[in-house]
Amino acid sequence: MHTYPGKSAACLICVVALAVTGCSAGSGGTADAAPPTTSRAEASPSESASSGTSYAPYVSATEASAQDSAGSPSTYNLAFVISDGSDCTPKWNGTTALSDSAVKSRTSKLTQDGATVRVSFGGASGKELAASCDSASELAQAYGEALDAAGSSQADFDIEGDELSDSDSVDLRSEAIALLQKEREVEVSFTLPVMPSGLDDDSVALLESANEHDVQVSTVNIMTMNYGESYGDDMGDYAITSAKAAHSQLKEVFGTSDATAWKALALTSMLGTNDVDNETFTLDDAAQVREFADEKGIGWVSMWATFRDQQCGADSDDDELTNCSGVDQESGAFAEAFSG
Repeated sequence: MHTYPGKSAACLICVVALAVTGCSAGSGGTADAAPPTTSRAEASPSESASSGTSYAPYVSATEASAQDSAGSPSTYNLAFVISDGSDCTPKWNGTTALSDSAVKSRTSKLTQDGATVRVSFGGASGKELAASCDSASELAQAYGEALDAAGSSQADFDIEGDELSDSDSVDLRSEAIALLQKEREVEVSFTLPVMPSGLDDDSVALLESANEHDVQVSTVNIMTMNYGESYGDDMGDYAITSAKAAHSQLKEVFGTSDATAWKALALTSMLGTNDVDNETFTLDDAAQVREFADEKGIGWVSMWATFRDQQCGADSDDDELTNCSGVDQESGAFAEAFSG
């Protein structure tokens, strides 16, 4: 996915899946049972009672949108914490201090009705912290500072592009997350690119690295978007095909059941116009994805992003990849479709 606002993303791993008994990956492929965890998403009023699928959109950490609360999200993914570009200093979008009073006020407003916030690290632009920090302890400290600033115990790692294929930073990140989880309770999700054929080798290698470092992974969030110029058909169908392929991979990689693998999966779509010219994700596609998520008991569904969930106007500042969807819609319509 993208940094706001620059542009519009077979070893055993044990999963701490939402609302199920989890386990931590252990040396030699062993697993120690962990107590069941109860997340706020289980009781969210916006959650489907039948499936437990919650709605957790990506939002700007620094700028409010009128569409933020549409669909009554149970969790907001705050985008994005990255390096300031020179060292291991975490900042919102690489420019705004974690302690910024406007961001703190914004976070308070997002959570005032009971929603939680998840800090998303990485994204498609800027310098990711694992490529900037010199040690795992320094990186873990940077992650912890960002979580503390947002008052969050949920961390999302959106890893894509060159960072996904950089094995050194992948392993450093895994080591740092493991250190962080030894210090505090942190629910971890990895947001990864996907194709209709499933996760690529680099994404699988990242999950294997997490396993080797005993990271407890709650969710694998696949970015059902930007497949390429040869994918010009129905985007809802592509999202479902991608989810089915990833689900099969998670069953093998996690060594878990059908139901647990579905619950440990999240789906994030890029609403409206995608970065690839022939890809447009419609409101019908959003409804189709939500129906599928309910049917399978997927952990959560998301979209990039609330500030794009409106029709573009005649204003020259409107950009369908930055602040509007590029399709005919009512404001907040994608949020309503995704929330079910």
